[in-house]
Amino acid sequence: MTAFTSIDGLAAHIGQPLGTSRRIRITQEMINTFASVTTDHQWIHTDPIRAARGPHGTTIAHGFLTLSLLSTFVEDLLQIDHLSATINYGLNRVRFPAPVLVDSTLHCTGTIQSVDNLASSTQIVAELYVHSDTSPKVVCAAELIFRLFA
Repeated sequence: MTAFTSIDGLAAHIGQPLGTSRRIRITQEMINTFASVTTDHQWIHTDPIRAARGPHGTTIAHGFLTLSLLSTFVEDLLQIDHLSATINYGLNRVRFPAPVLVDSTLHCTGTIQSVDNLASSTQIVAELYVHSDTSPKVVCAAELIFRLFA
């Protein structure tokens, strides 16, 4: 984790590694719960028997399930003291280069790409990479935009 006592030091850290997040295991129960919430019950996610005969030999997590973990991972990678709020502002780019197999363990690394002072907040773009213990490739690459309020 990279810790800052204020927003002021962020710009000096552009391009520097933020460390490594906690590890999160992706279970079938987690995938099924995500499918229920989003109503995306495609067999490749929720039917282990059929998925065993599919392209990955097992079920895989929804890409958006992986993406949704970025909020948790960012909390592990970046701590900024003395903020009144941190708001997810959106994404510039998202890719899912490799599938997340059920029972994989994920973690995240990243860097700050930009820091912009706005009228009432500071906007940060962070380039994040989600890694899996079952894939040599990154499973998610995303540019997350968030705004910090002091």
